[in-house]
Amino acid sequence: MNINIIIAIIGGVILLLGLWLIITYNRLTKLRNKVKDQWSQVDVELKKRFDLIPNIIETVKGYAKHEKDTFTAVVEARNSALNATTPREEINANDKLSNALSKLFALSEDYPELRADTNFRNLQENLKDVEDKIAFARQFYNDTVLKYKDAIETFPTVLIAGMLGFKQEQFFKASEEEKENVKVDL
Repeated sequence: MNINIIIAIIGGVILLLGLWLIITYNRLTKLRNKVKDQWSQVDVELKKRFDLIPNIIETVKGYAKHEKDTFTAVVEARNSALNATTPREEINANDKLSNALSKLFALSEDYPELRADTNFRNLQENLKDVEDKIAFARQFYNDTVLKYKDAIETFPTVLIAGMLGFKQEQFFKASEEEKENVKVDL
C-alpha cells in the first residue's frame, strides 16, 4: 500500500474525529446553556412569589396579630431563598418557603374575617397563579435537565463529556415534607 494512501486515511480519520468532537462539544454546550436558561425561568417565577409575600404577610397580620411565629417563619424562609447561591440551596430554601406559606394560608381557617377580605383573596389567587407557573417552570427545567443528562451519559458522548467539563445538573425534586400525606380534618 502506498504511504500517501495511509496518510490520507489517517488524516481522514483524524478529521472525522475532530469534527465529531466539535459537533458534540457544541451540542453539549447548547444543552447546558438551555438548563441554565430554564433555571433562570424558575427564578423569574420565584421572584414573583417573593414579591407577593410581604403583601400577604401585612394583610394577614391585620387579622392574626398573635401569629408571630408563623410570620417569622415565612420571612426567614423568604430571606433564605433570596440569599441562596446555588440551585440546590435555592431548591431547599423554596421547599421551606412553600411549607411556611401553607401554614400562613392555613391561618385563614381560624380567621373567617380574613377569608372574607378581598385583598387577601386577591393575593391568595395571585400566589396560586404564580405557584402554577412555578410548577410549570420546574417541570420544563426538569425536562431540560433530563435531555442534558441523557446527552452526557450516553455512548459515545460519555467518553468525552467529563473531559470537556460537562457536569451533572440537579433535578428539581419535591421535599420530603411535600411528599407526606395531607391530613384532612373535617
